[in-house]
Amino acid sequence: MTSVHDTSAPAQAYLDPGLPVAERVADLLARMSVAEKVGQMLQLDARGDYEGDILRKHVGSILHTSPHRVGLAHDLVEQTRLRIPLLVGEDCIHGHSFFEGATIFPTQLGMAATWDPALVEQAARITAVEASATGVHWTFSPVLCIARDLRWGRVDETFGEDPYLIGELASAMVRGYQGSGLSDPTAILATAKHFAGYSETQGGRDASEADISRRKLRSWFLPPFERVAKEGCATFMLGYQSMDGVPITINDWLLNDVLRGEWGYTGTLITDWDNVGRMVWEQKVQPDHAHAAAAAVRAGNDMVMTTPQFFEGAQEAIDQGLLAESDLDRAVARILTLKFELGLFENPRRPTLDRDAALIGSAAHAAVNLDVARRSLVLLRNTDAALPFAGGFTGVDDGGRAAGPADDRPRRIAVVGPLADAAQAQLGDWAGSSGQADWLPDGHPRDMITTVLDGLRTLTPQDWTVTSALGAEIVTLVSPPEGDTLPDGQPRPKIAVPRDPDPELIAEAVAQAQAADHVVAVVGDQVELVGEYKSTATLELVGGQVALLDALAATGTPMVVVVMASKPLVLPESVLNAAAVIWTANPGMEGGRAVAELLLGLVEPSGRLPISFARHVGQQPVYYNQIRGQHGSRYADLTQEPAFVFGQGLSYSTVEYSDLTVRDAELGPDDTVRARVTLTNTGTRPARETVQVYVSDTVTSVSWTDKELKAYRQVDVAAGRSVEVELDLPVADCTIVNSAGDRVVEPGGFELLVGSSSRDADLLRAPFTVVGTPALVSGPGSV
Repeated sequence: MTSVHDTSAPAQAYLDPGLPVAERVADLLARMSVAEKVGQMLQLDARGDYEGDILRKHVGSILHTSPHRVGLAHDLVEQTRLRIPLLVGEDCIHGHSFFEGATIFPTQLGMAATWDPALVEQAARITAVEASATGVHWTFSPVLCIARDLRWGRVDETFGEDPYLIGELASAMVRGYQGSGLSDPTAILATAKHFAGYSETQGGRDASEADISRRKLRSWFLPPFERVAKEGCATFMLGYQSMDGVPITINDWLLNDVLRGEWGYTGTLITDWDNVGRMVWEQKVQPDHAHAAAAAVRAGNDMVMTTPQFFEGAQEAIDQGLLAESDLDRAVARILTLKFELGLFENPRRPTLDRDAALIGSAAHAAVNLDVARRSLVLLRNTDAALPFAGGFTGVDDGGRAAGPADDRPRRIAVVGPLADAAQAQLGDWAGSSGQADWLPDGHPRDMITTVLDGLRTLTPQDWTVTSALGAEIVTLVSPPEGDTLPDGQPRPKIAVPRDPDPELIAEAVAQAQAADHVVAVVGDQVELVGEYKSTATLELVGGQVALLDALAATGTPMVVVVMASKPLVLPESVLNAAAVIWTANPGMEGGRAVAELLLGLVEPSGRLPISFARHVGQQPVYYNQIRGQHGSRYADLTQEPAFVFGQGLSYSTVEYSDLTVRDAELGPDDTVRARVTLTNTGTRPARETVQVYVSDTVTSVSWTDKELKAYRQVDVAAGRSVEVELDLPVADCTIVNSAGDRVVEPGGFELLVGSSSRDADLLRAPFTVVGTPALVSGPGSV
């Protein structure tokens, strides 16, 4: 193998912080051996051989570092020849996931239900502050995948089904993570993932071939990534899947023609877990790790996540003439640039817990978390004003209990269901007990988590009675017949087998319901049914849950169903006909308090669905912006209408839309659509309304969706009041992607659709016309 380069020059320019970063990078590169360059491109799981990885493989980054071992890693770096600092990465997905006592927010899908970029940015900023205090430099978040097949196991990690909303919220999250700039000691590197199309699975199966045309990619899957690339997102992670038979890891068109070329992205690319190895053992498109390493480097990958064989494979590729040493330099230069920009050579950002421990899980952070949880709750059904209980409370007394109700009669509430008091399940995937961190076997501290049962026991008036019953169990785990480990040595997830309904558990819950004024049934899924390798063939409530709900409905006691689920589930008639239905996603540590406040009327429901609910698994896909042109609008045996649609959500009041007007009927491509709509709150409680603005291009040169979200505004409307809302939309946003792959505004007729959800019945329409010739907005021809 190539020998170590000459390092006899006395000046070590790369250690001089006064020099430009480019000069420091060039100086350091010239001093590095092939092995050191390859090592810098390697990120390894820190639960392995620390000394071997750092001292002999020269790794540039580690991930999944248990807190007590971060210091050891930095100490080992000091023993290396060039003392190149480590990048410490972690999956801080919705909070500092694997640090005990950190603030765990609602999952990304739950945050999406707020439709509030400022709030999402706050959550990301808090995550960065807590993560940086523990020595983490890099988070593998946000996820920009578009969730369309609800069977996919990672729907909870997404911002839902709409590319515009995804772009808005992901950009906010990037800003929160990266703070005022990488020199900010509380900034952490954001990662846009999974580039691109990873979520477009076959049969919902995780990491299967994504059958997406380039035009379809440009139409919907790429715009959110382009948005965050221009936002300055420091890193991009590549998806697991292949597309047109080519793994994304080596997809030259996507990585170089589009990302690096058209968009001019200069950030760092990282593979997902063992993407390079998977080309050998799973996708079987490379004969060995030398060829796989060579292909990955040539395609433009910078950091290779958890393919230990890359270290030898890349060096063998050079020895075999598959790569030149100079081929490594581009990638290594990008990694070193990140380290210099973060200031790690001067300050490797070791943990600062001795100084900043009080920040982690602080009361101030918990208060923001509670606000996010409140805003994430979506009220989907509320028959005959079943909620809030007792007509709603106006505040809390000195003991922190709900006070000042419209109806002060003591009530009895039966809180039942397998998730009513399931603290760790409330946090969802990527959080403590979800299985990715072996140093948190029991998850996050129980006293930091408020379940729905906790919340109601804490907040209901002293003379109310709250009882509880499990009612049903969801799944049990069995070992897979293929064995307990995958070919790359990772644990193979166990199989989740639904539990049978338990007559005794159901009888106990029914007895409590019969004696109660209200039933709160908390049902959904649990982490064993969620995540990588855990796509589901069904969307139903599994285990004994449907039998429990049917039995509770038969009691006649008004039932509120709280659906605490990682993704939209198919809900039985006993839920669809319940007095009230609330969807919470996985609402994080403060979720139970937020739900209790909503039930008692201490807060107003304001969440809106970022994703549609199917009525039956066979309806899929049910996302709102499907291509028009199919025969009919239903199946022979079932409607195609979703159970609940994108953008849907109720308040405790009624807001009516009227008088939508567009100021100018004719517009050019450089003009702005200026519209006005009136909102009137006809109820007795205040409402926060998410005014959604869709556009329909009535005749297009290629097939296109009938409507697309292009803007929205959140407006507070007091009870009994009306407000006029001004809406501005650039005509340049009213685009399609034509047959050449260019994003253009085509002249002709359009409709502006404004309302409370994506459902046609909820939308007012106003026409306008774009005049002139087709206007190129972006595409291969515009760069």
